[in-house]
Amino acid sequence: MKEIFILLGSNRGDRMDYMARAMQMISTNVGAVLKKSAVYETEPWGFKDSTPFLNQVIEIETNLSPAELLEQLLTIEARLGRIRPFGGCGCSTSANQQAETAYAGRTIDLDILFYGNKLVFTDDLMIPHPRLHERRFSLIPLNEMVPDLIHPLLKKKISQLLLECHDKTKVDLSP
Repeated sequence: MKEIFILLGSNRGDRMDYMARAMQMISTNVGAVLKKSAVYETEPWGFKDSTPFLNQVIEIETNLSPAELLEQLLTIEARLGRIRPFGGCGCSTSANQQAETAYAGRTIDLDILFYGNKLVFTDDLMIPHPRLHERRFSLIPLNEMVPDLIHPLLKKKISQLLLECHDKTKVDLSP
């Protein structure tokens, strides 16, 4: 299946190396990487940190189900030193969980943005990513790749979501 988009992010250690290693592990354990955006340097979103993130969106092809894909991505994150203070994708944090707990610096972050037009809403996984339309660091690389892709819930093109996004964090092409 195509039109599966994953956001890669890193702001600890050798950021480019972590992203390259994650992409290689995705190719080996998940499926083919079909396309990739440029790499962007971005301000942290949702928390303060002195080290900016590198972010990139990739499109993959896989035979894995959304739940199996999440399991593989969490395994890759763990192998690359990512420590999650909670289980699953972190997209359905409870109301009493503080943002400081949910968001922190990390060696690697792998978020499923879209899985074709599938809608998945479980305790462990939400697809499309529930905050995709609120984050320029997701929308800008996605817009570079597929500006006319329609968000299956919001029924708007990625280019339109980017225009409407209220996020003001800095997102620049990586040097």
